Amino acid sequence: MHTIFQRTEISEPTLFNPSDTTKRIKNFPEICISTFSDKIIQKFSSLDNVKKIAELYSANGTLPVYQINYKNTLIAFYRSMVGAPACVACFEEIIAMGAKKFVLFGSCGILDDNKVKNNIIIPVSAVRDEGTSYHYITPSLEVEADALSVQILENVLTNCGYSYVKGKTWTSDAIYRETRSAIEERRQEGCLTVEMECASMLAVSKYRHIPFIQFLYGADNLSSETWEIRDLMFYGLTNAEKYMILAFECGLAMTKDSHTVG
Repeated sequence: MHTIFQRTEISEPTLFNPSDTTKRIKNFPEICISTFSDKIIQKFSSLDNVKKIAELYSANGTLPVYQINYKNTLIAFYRSMVGAPACVACFEEIIAMGAKKFVLFGSCGILDDNKVKNNIIIPVSAVRDEGTSYHYITPSLEVEADALSVQILENVLTNCGYSYVKGKTWTSDAIYRETRSAIEERRQEGCLTVEMECASMLAVSKYRHIPFIQFLYGADNLSSETWEIRDLMFYGLTNAEKYMILAFECGLAMTKDSHTVG
């Protein structure tokens, strides 16, 4: 018997689907935004033009799904759960609710401080050092981001006047097992960052044919002799408006450049 990491094709069908556990919601916004920072979500969910339209359920409790009117366009947003399996489960259920385009952003560990500096990071591919992606697409060392999605993100960042860097990210399941040897190996392979979800989210977006954009912002630094926590524990709140507006703008740009992720 082969594990999921060794199979050469993805078997079908599944015993049950997201639509079996999650009801489709009438008039659910086509665009959905998500981040991992509860502080950012709380800040935006308290705005006057925001209302709760749904909930995601799990044994951990409920996650509210909100709707905002941004530039005369209704956009959904919610807080993603940390870690690939939980993040993907929420993504699957949001798609079942009716979302058709998705933007995700969050913090990452920096593996190359000289290149990243204070730039927004665009992941062009992700090393698959996690398990979830292997249930959606066949085994490979990396999964590539959709080229058009990357271009849309570049255009939005340029139009907003924000500097960025493109590169590879390392998606790992184990935050406390980022060993010195593994960090150096991934850095030598060209990885700029490390995080826990990108490879899996790219895989699901390809499997479900959902246009998907993800951008990262640097938090802690792993590229020096000692770990530098920096602003990791602020969870993005310092630049909350910057990141959310970028995500909203990406969502609007995706509706203008409608495409199928293959």
